Formats: sequence, structure tokens, C-alpha cells
Amino acid sequence: MGRAFEFRKARKFKRWGQMAKTFTRIGKDIVIAVKAGGPDPDTNSRLRAIMQNAKAANMPKDNVERAIKRASSKEQGDYKEVLFEGYAPHGIAILVEAATDNNNRTVANVRSYFNKCDGSLGTSGSVEFMFDHNCHFKINKEGIDIEELELELIDFGAEEIFDEEDGVMVYGSFESFGAIQKALEEKGIEIISSGFERIPTVTKSLSEEEAADVEKLLEKFDDDDDVQNVYHNMV
Repeated sequence: MGRAFEFRKARKFKRWGQMAKTFTRIGKDIVIAVKAGGPDPDTNSRLRAIMQNAKAANMPKDNVERAIKRASSKEQGDYKEVLFEGYAPHGIAILVEAATDNNNRTVANVRSYFNKCDGSLGTSGSVEFMFDHNCHFKINKEGIDIEELELELIDFGAEEIFDEEDGVMVYGSFESFGAIQKALEEKGIEIISSGFERIPTVTKSLSEEEAADVEKLLEKFDDDDDVQNVYHNMV
């Protein structure tokens, strides 16, 4: 098994552990998807994927429908997706994905978190190259032959497939998301959830005390409603 498997196995699933934060994140994703491609999931593949994620997160159907309706109204503002790059203490690379309706506020907040925790906000491209941008799908494992599926999906950009307790994971490049999604749907394979991850190409080990310094910064990001995801290369 490859790096995607090891990354997923080692990563702490602390982010979005709280249901309210998960629903807030999905709500923003719905707004972005509807503004970009319309409110019909049959013709909006991104919205369709988010609705699958909402179901996997046990978000009530009524909440999803209300979020789509709100996103379709002219009164609903749009969210801008922003990527921040920087370093935490002890040279740990950090990528912060945010979705904001007030970019000035978000930039100021992210910069302050880095400064207060002895880190530094970097310029565009200073850290992103240290991470591979991947898409992933969790699919229903019932009746799935992993080796056969891997051979079928490789032409659509799948790079790694492995078994987990609650489903089969399919990984590919960021650019392959649409092709893999379409291939799975055409094969009648149930997609439980899907999304994107940034997997570090090089990791760095820290002592317990050093790791605690980095965790302080990660907690700052975790408490910010504009922050969608945070990635780092600490192990």
C-alpha cells in the first residue's frame, strides 16, 4: 500500500469531529457548489458529491434542502476559497484551506494565529509544493473486487485503492476527481463520501514538547469558522 494509505492511517481525525462544525463546513460547500453549477444535483456533480458527504455525516435531509434553497437565493452571498501557506514552530509546513465571505478578516486572523504561535505566514507557493493534491472516494465495498476495480479505474486516474472496515478507498490526483466520479456512477457503485486531501511528500518527526507547540497553532485554526481544512507534515 502507498502513501495515501499510510497518511490516512496515521492522521488524527480531530478536525471536524464536532457535528456542528461539520454541518457548517458542508453548508459552505453547498453554497460554493450551487453558485458555481446550479441547484440541481443531477446536473451539478460537485453538489451531488457534497450531498453524499452530508448523508455520510448524518446531516438531516431537511438541513441540506434548506441550505440548497438559501444558496439559490440572490440574498445569499458567495464564499471565496482561499489557500494559506506557512510554517508552524520547528519548521512544520502548514496549508490552510478557508472559505470566506470577508477575505480581509480571514487574512488578518490567519496571520495573527501564525504570529501568536511563533510561526510565519508564507507567500503563495512557499509550502504547497511539499504536498500532493489528491481526490478520494469512499465506496460501498459490497460485491467489490479491489484488484479488478483498480484495473478498471486506472484509466480514469485512480492511483491507489485499498480496503477499510467501512468501505473501499479510491485515491487519484486532484484533476481526476470528475473522471473517477463519473466512472463509479456509471458502474453503479455507491459513493459513500468523497473529497480532497493534501498529502505531504516529506514528513518531519518532533518531540512531544515540540509537537505540543504545533498543536497550539492547529487549535487556533480549528476554532476559526472560516477554516475548512488544515494540513501539515508533522508525524
